[in-house]
Amino acid sequence: MTQAALTHPPAAQAPAPAAPAPARGRLLRLPADWSGWLGPIGVALFAGLLRFWNLGYPNAFVFDETYYPKDAWSLLRQGYEGSWPDHANADVLAVPQHIPLTSAPEFIAHPPLGKWVMAIGEQLFGLHPFGWRFMTALLGTVTVLMLARIGRRLFGSTLIGCTAALLMAVDGLQLVMSRVGLLDGIQMFFVLAAFGSLLIDRDHVRARLAGVTDGDRVRLGLRPWRIAAGVLLGAACAVKWNGAMILAAFGLLTVLWDQSGRRGAGARRPWRSMLRRDAVPAFLAMVGSALVVYVGAWAGWLAGGGNGEGGYDRHWADGRPGLSPDTFLGVPLPQVSMSWVPAPLRSLWHYHSQMYDFNTGLSTPHTYQSNPFSWLVVGRPVSMYWEQVPNGQHGCTATGGCASQILGLGTPLLWWTACFALVYLLWRWFFRRDWRSGAVLCAVAGIYLPWFQYQERTVFSFYMVVLVPFLCLAVAQMLGAILGPAGCSPERRRIGAAGAGLIVLAIVACFAFFYPLYTAEVIPMTSWQDRMWFTSWI
Repeated sequence: MTQAALTHPPAAQAPAPAAPAPARGRLLRLPADWSGWLGPIGVALFAGLLRFWNLGYPNAFVFDETYYPKDAWSLLRQGYEGSWPDHANADVLAVPQHIPLTSAPEFIAHPPLGKWVMAIGEQLFGLHPFGWRFMTALLGTVTVLMLARIGRRLFGSTLIGCTAALLMAVDGLQLVMSRVGLLDGIQMFFVLAAFGSLLIDRDHVRARLAGVTDGDRVRLGLRPWRIAAGVLLGAACAVKWNGAMILAAFGLLTVLWDQSGRRGAGARRPWRSMLRRDAVPAFLAMVGSALVVYVGAWAGWLAGGGNGEGGYDRHWADGRPGLSPDTFLGVPLPQVSMSWVPAPLRSLWHYHSQMYDFNTGLSTPHTYQSNPFSWLVVGRPVSMYWEQVPNGQHGCTATGGCASQILGLGTPLLWWTACFALVYLLWRWFFRRDWRSGAVLCAVAGIYLPWFQYQERTVFSFYMVVLVPFLCLAVAQMLGAILGPAGCSPERRRIGAAGAGLIVLAIVACFAFFYPLYTAEVIPMTSWQDRMWFTSWI
């Protein structure tokens, strides 16, 4: 191009023809920002329909609902967990209702945040099955929406993200735990939200490092999404303590991402740079914020229920001025002066030692306890509700009678497929260094592996509802590989789409077959027996 061409505009040209107006009746194209939301919202609406449909049935306390909904009501009314008489369940379900809550404090085994969340539904709808199940159903639905968006961000594909969300929408264990007033479904929400926050943080860091040639010197500054992840993981710990192991796993994951990002930005010593510039901020952002949230969840207990009198062992330290608890987490402690620690916090410390001893020493045999080795293959699901219905009652027309059951059973075909998917992800991570596979596997390890240390403790397979989103991500990634990479031949794509589609349809059909066992539907006893594929399910 000549200098004249650079300094003088070209001669006037005829104006380009205007774009033709859209044909009458033609649908206008949605903005690009909406293209990644319509599918996730559609899957979430489908999941919400399954979770809210007839949510108040059965009108009964299901499994451990005998504890948490009443604790939630007590927190709502008193700020701490009070005691209930033995006949409390019958009084709560009676018409007219009688709520026999007492002000006497009760020892509890889990932190209070999950019950505070459950109390929102009870505040809106009362101490009734629909009220204490409302928030678990809502969070179970929102989790499906989050998974679709997380899968889209992780794999760069709305289709794969929506596939993962659809798989979770039709998982039996996630459905059951979204329709009962237990804590694990609430914890699942916080854990998945924390994982999504770390993904966003990773993308933001990669954007800051783009174009950088000396990754050793870069300061990444304030990272609000990593702080958000710490807050959410603190909330997960404040629901159940196993959230602490997930916090450790996710903390390791985020600093490994920092190391990888610095290496990609040209750092000559990415490990040293990560340790010098990222490790301490990561610890403060995640562990520090998690600790603040966790202690804050005990605000009602620390305040003594408003009148300063309530809360189990709330005044333990009052008679021991300046002394530490005898033990903490099962480890004997020397009696040293701790007068600088406020008495309520020393009492909380002592209370946690008691909770730890109870939770780790719980070995009372239970009919539906199981070993973690059997969880991935759904070896021993938990029966949360059972009623044998005679012919002529509750719509039963079968001559042999009917059954009504809520079985905490993951959709078998989905979980068995997930076992193969995890092997595929291990291969992808180890041999291809696929960071996406590593991220999912890190979550699986942090959630699942810690349970193997409790071989003598009474544990149950429904704890794995926290794992369900990551199993669905693993299956969706494997289905994406079956579908075929971008740029493959049309014939390869057609064969892959047929194979992946058949797997999804088979999982949905399997869910539909077991659906009566997830919702306490009254079915003939012969139909119930047809669904007991293994004797360990009975």
